Amino acid sequence: MPMSYLAVFLILLLPISCSSSAPTLVEKKFKECLITQLGGNSQSVEKIIFTKSSSQYPQVLEAREQNTRWVNSSWKPILILAPFHESEIQAAIRCSKELGLQLRVRSGGHDYEGQSYLSEVPFVMVDLINMRSIQVNLCDETAWVQAGASVGELYYQISKASKVHGFPAGTCPSVGVGGQISGGGQGVMLRKHGLAADHVVDAYIIDANGKIHDRKSMGEDVFWAIRGGSSTSFGVILAWKIRLVRVPPIVTGFNLRKTVEEGANNLIHRWQYIAHELHEDLVIRVIVQNSGDKSKTLRVLFNSQFLGGVDRLIPLMNKSFPELGLQAKDCTEMNWIQSVMFIAGYNIDDPLELLLNRTTTSKNSFKAKSDYVKEPIPKDGLEGAWKMLLEEEAATVMIFEPYGGIMNEISESETPFPHRKGNLYNIQYLVNWKGNNNEEKHLLWAKMIYRYMTPYVSKFPRAAYFNYKDLDLGKNLHDNTSYSTASVWGEKYFKGNFRRLAQIKTKFDPQNFFRNEQSIPLLDAHPY
Repeated sequence: MPMSYLAVFLILLLPISCSSSAPTLVEKKFKECLITQLGGNSQSVEKIIFTKSSSQYPQVLEAREQNTRWVNSSWKPILILAPFHESEIQAAIRCSKELGLQLRVRSGGHDYEGQSYLSEVPFVMVDLINMRSIQVNLCDETAWVQAGASVGELYYQISKASKVHGFPAGTCPSVGVGGQISGGGQGVMLRKHGLAADHVVDAYIIDANGKIHDRKSMGEDVFWAIRGGSSTSFGVILAWKIRLVRVPPIVTGFNLRKTVEEGANNLIHRWQYIAHELHEDLVIRVIVQNSGDKSKTLRVLFNSQFLGGVDRLIPLMNKSFPELGLQAKDCTEMNWIQSVMFIAGYNIDDPLELLLNRTTTSKNSFKAKSDYVKEPIPKDGLEGAWKMLLEEEAATVMIFEPYGGIMNEISESETPFPHRKGNLYNIQYLVNWKGNNNEEKHLLWAKMIYRYMTPYVSKFPRAAYFNYKDLDLGKNLHDNTSYSTASVWGEKYFKGNFRRLAQIKTKFDPQNFFRNEQSIPLLDAHPY
């Protein structure tokens, strides 16, 4: 480790261990560097920088936090930068390197482990809240969307431009586009159109030297890597160029609630055999939850989006899943943007402007994990999972997302996201609680249900979805975590694509500037 880096690193450690004045020194040095990099414009810098000594720092940090576990930590950013222009990000990269700081990027703030909020080493948060323009071009059916835009903002702008176009991203409107596409981006149109990342045709990214690349200059290897393989391991995504998809004028949705007494377990067991084989226009999600109240009741919701009218849907359901007993009166016809509202939990007649809301109403703590299922789980296996949901005193939920359709036609190596053919469905496990009470107990529950599900889910490796980040799978412990060490978690997310990601990382960011607890490692890295 060079002496200059070591000296700065020791200075930065002081506020954690014994000094309260050192952060002010680091803030001063970073601000001076930024002013120099931006041509001496101190007024411009004051508008975009929020240091720990700033009264606005807590408000900016917590404005879009999705998990109170993050903001209760002492491992917060030394300062927050909210740039309006890419030149300010370029300057932040150069200043971070000069001062030996890490750099983390927040687009929507939904990282399940809060890696843009937390780090055991000193870091700068780059908040892209001011970089969220969206330009829809119906002539070639594409859109440029800056990384700081939310999925809801993208959906909203598409709907304003066209009634017959949409985009196959996620179901939570406040998620940032930059991060979601970076990890794949699955949603309810997955069976028809694949992932959000499958529809990226160009991108702008800033590398560790501050250079801006498009698809041509970054090269096809890097372009492959950032579409589902953790773009934050390679640089700072500025914008994606996406290909829109055609949607029908009428979309149908339904929410059918069933109890155990009404045969919910049998229905879910049957669902496993048919959900992945349904017509690709139809997705039926299953959401099983314990509300966390004293009633200790299990609630089961069959939640669906169908790209067509009810007159087509009912015959399909009668043929493929008559056990559910769906009737026309259970269904709601709407347009595509209303179906986005429907799936997000809004009423379809609510104002579309609700999609522009980037903050969540509930400020709770949560922990999540994920799995992929390749063979139907037997009834007694499902019953054991329901029992565990009910035993936990906090609110718990399991969300089943069906695969199949076009996902079976896309190669595992087409993008870094490998979970394609052969998966019946994806499971997400969540436990949600208020405050800091019994946090360890709730985290233990997440580990226990994950352990319980071991016999029923994918193996060698036991796969996980990168956008449902889970540090329990393993993490990088130092700057030069070896490839073999990182493979413990990396192959769960990326399977055989992990080695190629490491090869590309080694070439594009050989100094491993862009790193975090689960960033792609250098292929030839050796631990200190």
